[in-house]
Amino acid sequence: MSFAGVINGESLAKEAKAYQAAAAGAERRLIICAGTGCVAGGALDVYGEFVRAIDAAGIDVVTELRPETPPLPGFVHVSRSGCQGFCQMGPLATILPDGILYTRVRKGDVAEIVESLLKQGQPVERLLYLDKKSKKTCRGIAEIPFYRAQQRFVLKECGVIDPDSLPEYLAQEGYQAACRAYTHMTPQEVCAEIDRAGLRGRGGGGFPTGRKWELARVQPGETKYVICNGDEGDPGAFMDRSVMEGNPHSVIEGLLIASRAIGASEGYVYVRAEYPLAVRRVRKAVEEATKAGLLGKNLFGTHASLEITVMEGAGAFVCGEETALIASIEGKRGMPAPKPPFPAQSGLWGKPTVINNVETLASVPRIVRMGADQFRAMGSKTSPGTKTFALTGHVVNTGLIEVAFGATLREIVYGVGGGVTSDDGSAPSEMKAVQIGGPSGGCLTPQHLDLQLDFDSLRGIGAMVGSGGLVVMNRDTCMVSMARFFMQFTQNESCGKCVLCREGTKQMLALLDDIIDGKATLETLDLLEQLARTVQKGSLCGLGKTAPNPVLAMTRLFRDEYLAHVVDKRCPAGRCKALLRPHIIPAKCKGCGVCLKVCAVNAISGEKRQVHAINETLCTRCGACAKACRLGAIALAGAGAAREGEGATGRDSSRTSTANQGA
Repeated sequence: MSFAGVINGESLAKEAKAYQAAAAGAERRLIICAGTGCVAGGALDVYGEFVRAIDAAGIDVVTELRPETPPLPGFVHVSRSGCQGFCQMGPLATILPDGILYTRVRKGDVAEIVESLLKQGQPVERLLYLDKKSKKTCRGIAEIPFYRAQQRFVLKECGVIDPDSLPEYLAQEGYQAACRAYTHMTPQEVCAEIDRAGLRGRGGGGFPTGRKWELARVQPGETKYVICNGDEGDPGAFMDRSVMEGNPHSVIEGLLIASRAIGASEGYVYVRAEYPLAVRRVRKAVEEATKAGLLGKNLFGTHASLEITVMEGAGAFVCGEETALIASIEGKRGMPAPKPPFPAQSGLWGKPTVINNVETLASVPRIVRMGADQFRAMGSKTSPGTKTFALTGHVVNTGLIEVAFGATLREIVYGVGGGVTSDDGSAPSEMKAVQIGGPSGGCLTPQHLDLQLDFDSLRGIGAMVGSGGLVVMNRDTCMVSMARFFMQFTQNESCGKCVLCREGTKQMLALLDDIIDGKATLETLDLLEQLARTVQKGSLCGLGKTAPNPVLAMTRLFRDEYLAHVVDKRCPAGRCKALLRPHIIPAKCKGCGVCLKVCAVNAISGEKRQVHAINETLCTRCGACAKACRLGAIALAGAGAAREGEGATGRDSSRTSTANQGA
């Protein structure tokens, strides 16, 4: 689409009304989730089958609604959306105005759904969500606890609008905030409004966005840059990806407003190449906005301009750090630079540069439209607004969520998440820990369930919001193995520029391996903690400084579990292979011989109907025998002892290493 004449508030409102009038002629709208998760589950096949089946039923079906050529009333609008959030229940199909949400829809289900629509009958019950707690079938979003416990702000349009449709974004007041910023506000007023709103960067550190913009605004020089950091690399995190896939124009509008605030005329959206769908949708959004005159020269009738380039990153986690990202855009190896100077002073090609992450920028247009006071009414006093999280791990409901700052961990895990599950999801379990903020974040335990989550409260206990990953772990999780998992990730992703990060993380990983392999001593634990603090203090960039966080948090919060590994050579969770000690419980063994058959190394012996024995010298500790025994006659020594009431080390649980005594 393209506007005739100057784009202003009136012309934007006219386009919005035209789309709304055309959409009002639809008898129904079917929205198929086409986020990455649902696409992987076959959502595009479901979408195509809906279009075919409705057309075969003799109903006018529209897949791309154009206000300039509205279809005759009574049509069915079938569209794709970005992530609708409830990822584990996908593919998802929403039917409006009925308010129905179908879950786990397959191509073969479409005919039954269409028949139900045509007959104006009851919904297809088997495809509705069943809440396991209440045993109630939920008709739609309003009834599903996963959605009901959230406060969707940034994600309000994600999962609803067609991300490839500029007219639909305009119908949601799209680009009205940018128009206002360029025509009714000075750059200083834009910075002041965002600062008054208290918006803090959603990428990790929580630095005030308005203050960052103001620092760049006052820098001398005509050439300045704005950058959207879409290089989301934390394990288990997909918040920024989902926003770019579901509402890319909100990110572009945020960049427009940031550009107005600091006086930039060129911008970049830096997206990791592993997000092909996000890359495609952001590129299309930039092309559409440019074609319509919303990007380019003489923006909104002013002399200002903004050109945006979409650039793919090569998958380096360190490029999430702003100076490394800048180096990558400049064609250099992605390696961090010392600060100061900060990018707002000297960034891309030595010019003042503002870098904000996807969620931060997507928040900006809504803040400008609603006003700072209304935004501050959400969230906590020092952390206004909302935060998106990727909720994963041992939890009933996994997916993309959004809650107001100040929500407690209990509300998220047990309210939105529906509770903690066993490894296979078949039974309830107890929460052992939650890793927040990815490999750079910290660890929360049941004692933190009622902690209000925001930037300052988490910092007070040695954790951080980070990008927003939440990994829930049940009672059967080995915390030494989890620390090793995150350390392996950060060690692999170290750019190698500074010795402390390059060599320190490597040695920390080796020490954790010694603990898991049963080769560690108390001195190993002391050395691990000392080295972690050294890496934390001496590394050059945020990756190195925060890499030790999971290790330090877990050795502090789960001290007994680490001591069990080091002193007793036992893994309380029964996960560390080298520390497993399979043994047969004579009172339970009936000599059935099942364990003999599954043992690949013939480590088990015994006559039929006689108590068997395990040769520990031959045993590889694979656990196959314990899994195969239907009588529970084979135990993995140490697994579960701590939760049965005895000390995690099996001895005096108050014993600590010298490093812990001196802390």
